[in-house]
Amino acid sequence: MRDEILKHLEALVGFDTRNPPRAIVPAGGIFGYLRAQLPGFDCTLTDHGDGAVSLLAVRGRPTRLFNVHLDTVPSSEAWTADPLRLRVAGDRAIGLGACDIKGAAAGLIVAARRTRGDAAFLFTTDEEANDARCIAGFLASEHGFREAIVAEPTRCEAVLAHRGISSVLLKFRGAAGHASGANAIHSNALHHAMRWGAKALDVVEGEAHRRFGGLTGLRFNIGKVEGGIKANVIAPSAEVRFGFRPLPSHGIDDLHARFGACAAPGTLERYQETFRGPSLPAGDVADAENRRLAARDLADDLGLPIGNAVDFWTEASLFSAAGMTAIVYGPGDIAQAHTADEWVALEDLERYTASIVRILSGGQAA
Repeated sequence: MRDEILKHLEALVGFDTRNPPRAIVPAGGIFGYLRAQLPGFDCTLTDHGDGAVSLLAVRGRPTRLFNVHLDTVPSSEAWTADPLRLRVAGDRAIGLGACDIKGAAAGLIVAARRTRGDAAFLFTTDEEANDARCIAGFLASEHGFREAIVAEPTRCEAVLAHRGISSVLLKFRGAAGHASGANAIHSNALHHAMRWGAKALDVVEGEAHRRFGGLTGLRFNIGKVEGGIKANVIAPSAEVRFGFRPLPSHGIDDLHARFGACAAPGTLERYQETFRGPSLPAGDVADAENRRLAARDLADDLGLPIGNAVDFWTEASLFSAAGMTAIVYGPGDIAQAHTADEWVALEDLERYTASIVRILSGGQAA
């Protein structure tokens, strides 16, 4: 099985699906390869625009969907060899996307070719852009699926819960002038931004006691601050980009209201959420817990070991928000994702593939 998995993984890594630059095209390329490897599947290719392309491959009449994204993050100069050429060293397969998450795609291909039962795979290309057009397009259709197993690096454990994510752009206004003026302390847009940041951090500290499914507190990061002209000029404007990752039990809209209120009156020109991804499971506190229990039952039925909740975000939450029972399950360790010389353990690839073969064959616990 190992050689078969690596053959497909080598081919998949060789296709350049870095995102950005979002230059993925629907014709031929990686999608042509996938269609050729899935005989007996009805394949629907959809171009959602701006490099967001999805392929839905269905055999029979399944109600469970396996989802995996094919896009990768850009490579860096820190790679020690060609990132688009798979290398096997010891117990590792090394290549861009091998861990996140083309290894799972290779496993799905092998499992499909070794089984004959009902199966459905949704391959997408926009996950790394935080622009979930592919999943949104699928969910807007009359798809008829009840369950979703989303591939991300979870060390072959079923993850039932993870944080949401929200990214925000703030714009502060000030009044330009000479820095020697007494008004500099109160007119500088960068000063407004710094005062906002101090109060926002206090909000985050106040959430440290919150708990859900093994996760604690609120994750928060001020990622970028820009503004001003030079040291002797009062900054007339400033921009702040920040993000936070709430628990499933947090209300994202409530957090936005609280973060917005951290700005002094009249200083904030714009508060714009640029991306939002719900938590897993989605819903209010009671609904989220009921969905977590349903996901646990699904993992038990499929004989998958259940892992801890995780801090990173996945598109499984989008399926959950649409009413589907969703879990995250895939080979590899998230610590290797997005790194130079990204790798996935060969043992993980084999274990993941064997579990999908068993599930597609109608087997339960191993």
